[in-house]
Order: sequence, then structure tokens, then C-alpha cells
Amino acid sequence: MEIKSITSKKNPIIKDASLLNKSASERYENEKYIAEGARLVLDAALSGVYIEALFYTESAGKKYKSYIDKAKEKAKDIYIIDDHVALSLADTKSSQGVYALCRMNKKGGVLKGRTVVLENIQDPSNMGNVLRTGEALGIDTFILTGECCDIYSPKVLRASMGAVFRANVISEKDVNKVKNLLKKENYSLYGSVPLNTAKKITEIEINTKTAVAIGNEGDGLSDEFKHICDALVIIPMLGRAESLNAASAAGIIMWEMVR
Repeated sequence: MEIKSITSKKNPIIKDASLLNKSASERYENEKYIAEGARLVLDAALSGVYIEALFYTESAGKKYKSYIDKAKEKAKDIYIIDDHVALSLADTKSSQGVYALCRMNKKGGVLKGRTVVLENIQDPSNMGNVLRTGEALGIDTFILTGECCDIYSPKVLRASMGAVFRANVISEKDVNKVKNLLKKENYSLYGSVPLNTAKKITEIEINTKTAVAIGNEGDGLSDEFKHICDALVIIPMLGRAESLNAASAAGIIMWEMVR
């Protein structure tokens, strides 16, 4: 395959690609996003993500040759870019100089197995960590509802360590539609809350028709969401802490769901 060269930040391909890191609306309007870093780019390629273009600097081509050679096999177009051009695509301060222009998976997920619902999770690090931990533990489905952050943002992609590429994700902002989807498939829906009146997560029956919801980092689950749950659950805690970070709480809950 022909490898082309880009030496200017004003190149229209670079200008269009650089906008994807800065704006979720740009990502969704174009159905594309940028993966940055040799390992993440390779992971995208191995996970079956459609790579529209692979970009790398000359020095990166030498340093990360084994990663880039494998990614080349999956890329539609390949470009060597100057170092100053690479800065236009970078979202990190110490970029490796390897980027992939990826196409979104617009098919959407399918409800199956043990399911985690995330409502209004807005911190990219939390979102990425939940997806990464969920993949490691074997969670089958993630439902994103309310105003969650964009899973294709650079920070979520990095925090998830590539889990975004493989996660079975259903996005549905309307809480009542989430309820209807779960009830149609005979799921039990539990909401995680820091209330002593709630059932302990360790005391409920969990099977492949169970969904557990985790709410916003600061406010928890909305009242609207709590009302659609079959029951509310709490993580038993000792000490004086009243609540946990959303990603930490999700990790414990997901462990309980699969153990």
C-alpha cells in the first residue's frame, strides 16, 4: 500500500481529524474519532475497528514498528506526518506520534447477560475505568442513559485501555425507555445508592437477567431512575466513609455480579 506524506498542519485531512479530539458533536456528525498511542491503535486494529487512516511520525515508525506494521494491515490509508503536524492530532502532552482515524460502530449494542446501567456518568476517567473493569470481569452489556460523557472521547479511550472498542454498549438517554427495554426481556433492575435502608448488594439474587445501575459521581442516581428500579441496593461499608467513587463502586458491584 502506498504511504503518503503530510507536512503541513493546514492539510485538510489533518484539519478535519484534529477537530474530532475537540468536539463530541464533530465526532458524532462524522461518525469518526481519533485513537492515540501505539498500543491503543494496535488494539483498535486487532479489535476489528475500521481504521480509515493511520498517521505516524518518522521516529514513531522506527520506535513502534511492530505495532504500526500490524495496524497498517487494517488501515485504508497510511500517512507519515511531520512532528509539528502530529501535535495537531495529539491530546496528550507526551504523545507517541501514532494515531488512527477510526469509524464508530453505529450498529449499537444488544441487550444480553449481566448488565450495568450508567446514568449521568460525566467523568471520562470513571467511564473508561468502568468499561475496562467490566470487560475484565465479564460484564455482558453496558447501558448508558441520561447525560453520560462521550465514550469516544480521547480520555475515555485511554482510560478504558481499548475496552471501548469491544464493549457491548447500548445508549438510551430516556430512562423510561431503559426500563421498557429491561422489562421486555424480564430483567430485574437494581439501583446502587448510599442508603442504609437499601438491601445489601451481597444479599440479592444475581443472574444473567440482572441489571444494576450506578449514578452520577456527585448526585448518584436521579429520583426518576430510582423510581423505575425493582429495588435499591447498597455496598456494605465499614469505617466512616459514606460513599465511594463511581468507578470504585462499579468495580465492587460488577465483582458481585459475576462471582
